Amino acid sequence: MPDGLLGKLSPCQFLLHHWQKRPLFVPGAIPDCGSWLCPSTLFTLAARSDVQSRLVISTRNRWTVQHGPFRRADLRGLPTGGWTLLVQGLEQHLSQAIDLLGLFSFAPHARLDDLMVSYAPPGGGVGPHFDSYDVFLLQGAGTRRWRVSAQKNLDCVENAPLRILKNFSHTREWVTQRGDLLYLPPRYAHDGVALDDCMTLSIGFRAPRKRELASRFLEFLQDDLQADGALGGLYEDPDLRLQKHPAALSPAMLEKITRVLRHIRWNSYDVGRFAGCYLSEPAAQTVFKRPRRAVALPEFVRRVSVKGVRLALPTRMLFRGGTIFINGESHLLPPKDHAPLVRLADRRVTPAFTPSHVGARLLHAWYRAGYIKI
Repeated sequence: MPDGLLGKLSPCQFLLHHWQKRPLFVPGAIPDCGSWLCPSTLFTLAARSDVQSRLVISTRNRWTVQHGPFRRADLRGLPTGGWTLLVQGLEQHLSQAIDLLGLFSFAPHARLDDLMVSYAPPGGGVGPHFDSYDVFLLQGAGTRRWRVSAQKNLDCVENAPLRILKNFSHTREWVTQRGDLLYLPPRYAHDGVALDDCMTLSIGFRAPRKRELASRFLEFLQDDLQADGALGGLYEDPDLRLQKHPAALSPAMLEKITRVLRHIRWNSYDVGRFAGCYLSEPAAQTVFKRPRRAVALPEFVRRVSVKGVRLALPTRMLFRGGTIFINGESHLLPPKDHAPLVRLADRRVTPAFTPSHVGARLLHAWYRAGYIKI
């Protein structure tokens, strides 16, 4: 992490005093922030079908949202102000975006969502709103005025295509220039308006709803139960007795159902395996590029032992103990391969090493799937 990224705070101090608690503004945190990104690159990405992009236009406090991909002619025909182009998931397509995200590895990879970039001419913005997740707002080219509020009233305009706050009253204000950083905790009201042609880089963190976690975990358990046959077969009642009321749910039937449901059990190992798979899943629109001419296993091992491997840009990789999670998959690691693959998960690259026989086959499968590069 570069000096000054969090001002005078260490990562531990930041997590203790600001993370999910209060904003932090750091002028000049990354002096050359976004120098590798220009509007033309952003427009090119917005034209691709495998990139999630949106166009937000505001006219007299009325908002419209269009979803990409966009033709360049669509963007050239826009007015001189009052609109914003949002492009998400830049880390899947640009190595510089991955490098930028690496500066924020004091937060767990499992919490990281993506890098979104917004481009706006003067007056462009998405209105006063709040996010349900932590976000670092980094100013690239141009300048933007940010107004923020710790207000408790988060009622939104009805039937609006965006989460626009009905009543926004700011308590603090900054004008950000290239390299400035603004951290906002979840549900902190804010409004950013471009003062000139500007780009803002937004690093967001995952905050899945508890209901979604529960639903996905039950799906995960369902797959496991089908695999081990714990709930195989059909409901049976050879001891069925005549009921006075055919519409009544009998105690005998409920007891049978209760016995079936008692088979649904889980422990910390199941939760860890679910979390690793769930949190390493790539975004829905992600496309992995397989090698055009994949090298055979012996040549692959030779190259790994000389140069090491690196993750492909869209790949998400986590670990827990001796289990590696990659793009929604889980794999037990041979002890010999544990250290280099943990390093690969942490740093997205690992230096030359000679994998075990089992590890070599696993890595080669990832290489052929486009998960890793050599």
